[in-house]
Amino acid sequence: MTTAVGSLRTGHVGLNVTDLDRSLAFYREALGFDLLGEGKEEDRRFAFLGRDGELVLTLWQQAAGPYAPTAAGLHHLAFSAEAVEEVRAYEERLRGLGVAFAHEGVVAHQEGSASGGIFFHDPDGTRLEISVSTGVEGASAPTGSAPTCGFF
Repeated sequence: MTTAVGSLRTGHVGLNVTDLDRSLAFYREALGFDLLGEGKEEDRRFAFLGRDGELVLTLWQQAAGPYAPTAAGLHHLAFSAEAVEEVRAYEERLRGLGVAFAHEGVVAHQEGSASGGIFFHDPDGTRLEISVSTGVEGASAPTGSAPTCGFF
């Protein structure tokens, strides 16, 4: 008997962080996530973050050091926006919070692409992206040889 395989989609993403309070503040203030629940037990701290009651991201305070781009595992975490205006609103919000960006402004995923976004890092150095699939026509791409989200 063969069981039918359904379509999978990402449920939520879990990130290890070094300082839960700092990361919780960042993801709530910078990206607007709601706190859905948290564990405050010593050595077992975590937070569930989401929108409209749906879990999107979990933060686990168990990292000994910052994100390591050369280690196996998560490459980057990408969030999708509805329109390029929303990406620009996030860019403005993040700049107001002093977040450093990997590239200046909204950039294309590759030269001539209609898709693109903003690229930045969380307090532990985890690479983050907020992008749209269309609306970035005419924006330059930081490199011509690889997708923008590949190396930042």
